[in-house]
Amino acid sequence: MNASRSLSAVGIGVPTGAWRWAALGFVLLALGAAGLTLAAPQVAGLAGYALLIGIALVAVLFFFAVWPRTGRATQDALRIAEAAGKANIAWAITGEDGAVLDCNPVYRRMAGVGEMESPPPPELALSGEPSAAVLYRLSRDAAEGRAREETFVVVPGLEIVAAVRPLPDRQAAWWFTPRLAASSSPQPVLTRAAAAAPAPAVAAPVPAPAVAPVLPIQNIGDLFRDAPMGVAFADAGGIISDANAALARFFGATGSLVGRDFGALVDASDRAQVMALIARTATGEAGSKAVELRGAKSANGEERMAELFASPMPDGKAILYLVDVSEQKALETKFAQSQKMQAVGQLAGGVAHDFNNLLTVIIGNCEFLLMRHQAGDPSFKEINEVHQNALRAAALVSQLLAFSRKQTMQPKVLALGDVVGELAQMLRRLVGEGITLNVEREPDLWAVHADEAQLGNAIINLVVNARDAMPQGGTVTIRTSNQTVNAKALGTAMMPAGDYVRIEVTDTGTGMSKEIQSKIFDPFFTTKPVGQGTGLGLATVYGIVKQSGGFIDVDSELGRGTAFNIYLPRRKVEASDAAPVEAAPAVARDVTGQDTILLVEDEEAVRSFAARALRMRGYNVLEAGGGEEALEIVKSDGAKIDLIITDVVMPNMDGPTMVRHVKALNPGLPVIFMSGYAEEAFRRNDQNSEDIHFLPKPFGLKQLAAKVKEVLAGQPAGG
Repeated sequence: MNASRSLSAVGIGVPTGAWRWAALGFVLLALGAAGLTLAAPQVAGLAGYALLIGIALVAVLFFFAVWPRTGRATQDALRIAEAAGKANIAWAITGEDGAVLDCNPVYRRMAGVGEMESPPPPELALSGEPSAAVLYRLSRDAAEGRAREETFVVVPGLEIVAAVRPLPDRQAAWWFTPRLAASSSPQPVLTRAAAAAPAPAVAAPVPAPAVAPVLPIQNIGDLFRDAPMGVAFADAGGIISDANAALARFFGATGSLVGRDFGALVDASDRAQVMALIARTATGEAGSKAVELRGAKSANGEERMAELFASPMPDGKAILYLVDVSEQKALETKFAQSQKMQAVGQLAGGVAHDFNNLLTVIIGNCEFLLMRHQAGDPSFKEINEVHQNALRAAALVSQLLAFSRKQTMQPKVLALGDVVGELAQMLRRLVGEGITLNVEREPDLWAVHADEAQLGNAIINLVVNARDAMPQGGTVTIRTSNQTVNAKALGTAMMPAGDYVRIEVTDTGTGMSKEIQSKIFDPFFTTKPVGQGTGLGLATVYGIVKQSGGFIDVDSELGRGTAFNIYLPRRKVEASDAAPVEAAPAVARDVTGQDTILLVEDEEAVRSFAARALRMRGYNVLEAGGGEEALEIVKSDGAKIDLIITDVVMPNMDGPTMVRHVKALNPGLPVIFMSGYAEEAFRRNDQNSEDIHFLPKPFGLKQLAAKVKEVLAGQPAGG
């Protein structure tokens, strides 16, 4: 059954049913009178013929009046129904018994039936607990002739606005409009499978607020009076002759729109293309591309967007369909931002890896020079300055790696209350005079799994950011609390439902605009004057939180301060999470040796520095420029090698692959990986992670010698 046949069947003008039987009775009466007149013409006479003609004319006129025909209202309805299908809106018309008389293809997809199958009634079109109660209430109200609208969630991130409206002859019109829920996840095409999927931790459906009394329906055009999309009729000059409530709400207009200029409703930047679309369509041009336009801002100040479609009408007017795409546009923006952050992170990680090689050479050779040029030497100052700036550059690279989530981390089970408490005293000195630091810790906080030093660095960065936002003084508050949350969108990420420990850092500073909030986690973005910030503080926080498996969002308003919220997943303490044994106080120890070390590094300058440093400590060093060359040395001199030091990322054969081949030949041979990449990145790809020792780049003479002695002495690697 197609849309045109069904919409015509509803009837235009005089109601159907008993009236058609009355018309048929008039026709039969005329035929009976005609039969009598023809059978006895002398008896009927002239008066009989006149009566016959009169009855026949009345019957024909009455039958013509009640016969259904396609008029403007039906054509408008068909156009709007077509637009509903394009907008992924399902609709159906049900009879007195609840059976579906007609529906569009979107409803069939939602119900999971084919073109030739009978569609199920709306209360059976969607399965699953969230929809069952809602559809039952809607069906009950439809049977009682009442309009109703409710919203329910089908899968996390997607909800459906279901509406029912009574029609004549105890029929009902149903609308199912999918829209993005608070999670802002992508809007899928309605299918029965999607609707049947479980929706964990979803609250019970909330009935929509009470609406104004529903006006009686006189014809099929009234079916779209409360349609979820905006509908309007306008002439070539843009003057509106009719419009529904959805269109007025989008533009924030009050009162009737009849007689108003459509162009005056839209933003000035969109006006030219909107008026051109209306003018072209009113002259009969069909198939014009939809125009994007802006509407009134939402209650929370966010910009609203819509697509305007237009179709020509026979009387030189255009029918306009306005589909609100604000949620979709917001999702596209977030997705583009997420892609940008990922691309920048990959770039930063790659640059940091190469830069760490350069810094290793600079720092190492500066230390060689400082060994020969003591403090009284004329060259000492310049060499020391190069060394100190190289160390500063290493810290900058560490921030880049934090943003790209490739820095070395040593996570452990933490009690966040203790971590924040230990930081508080230092943070009070950091914020200085004129700024009050409050710490509010919820008792019995859940444990989390994170790197204590890195997490502390993230909190310090947020407090410094808050301090800089309050040049005239104010209050910074750090709160920690347990949170059980439903799935929701935070920034560009989707946070799954679960238990989290929240760290909230708020200030009473100047706040931020929406535009700045969308860029604050970008690397090198800063609002500070030139020379007063690297733009990596919040990018570093973002990377640390993400690498810890957590989520971060910001809530700010100009003149009302800013709140950053970090959510870290709860770690349920297990037997394996035993409290770490405190290390004994460090004592000076011998870092020399006579063992044989195989040094594998494709960067010649790094290899040369490391080999020279080890030989200075008395070690016998064998050098290899790649994995294949190292394997050949192991096969020929494997019994003489006591330790392998290898880079992770190398051409042809990388470090982990080379080590797997070496372990097959000599399983007990200890290995130290040196790399600027995160330790966890290759620990996860190695089956014998307990045998892995790690030396992060850039490193100096002391770090290299200490790590080698530690591994050869059989002490646990600290990374």
